[in-house]
Amino acid sequence: MLSVQSRDEVYNLVRGLTVDRGERGANATYNIYTQTWGDSPSQELMKKTVVGLITDYIFLVPTQWALNLHLQNARNAKTYSYVFSQPSRMPVYPSWVGADHADDLQYVFGKPFATPLGYLPKHRTVSSAMIAYWTNFARTGDPNQGNSKVPVNWPPYTNEASYYLEINNNLSEKSVKQNLKTQYVTFWNTVYQSLPQVANISVADELLWN
Repeated sequence: MLSVQSRDEVYNLVRGLTVDRGERGANATYNIYTQTWGDSPSQELMKKTVVGLITDYIFLVPTQWALNLHLQNARNAKTYSYVFSQPSRMPVYPSWVGADHADDLQYVFGKPFATPLGYLPKHRTVSSAMIAYWTNFARTGDPNQGNSKVPVNWPPYTNEASYYLEINNNLSEKSVKQNLKTQYVTFWNTVYQSLPQVANISVADELLWN
């Protein structure tokens, strides 16, 4: 389990992720992620911040890069974006933890139906929706069009509107959203990248590529 006891521990973790931009990178990153803390942040808030930071750095930002590359280079195919937010079924996680990495795969492949005793009806609701979207997309290139009925229209991600679908067991029109964590994506892709590079590779890159 993640153990964060103080501001200094959070800052040291940030420094470890941002060694390629040195102290300026660490300070800029720490400041943007702790701007809502106030004077006495709780341990839970600090843990949430660290989880959000690492998730953005390792998953969100590279995914947004890939998303935009597909958008700019696909000749005819549409581009779709989603966030899977069905809470993890792991009982050891605190209540504020959302989905874990790759949690969505079990729902895409119908595990809540294959092993029903391990899941609740709400999990089968999620799985049914994802199977419908993915099957339609595989058949037609559009998750909304095909033989499978979907709970809500999933609009494409475009230059004009950065739509994404938040997928959980409460899918509705409110699940269609725009501009996923734009402030942080802009920070990593623009502000952070503009800082002088002081090392060839970051610790996070070493973890990812070695």
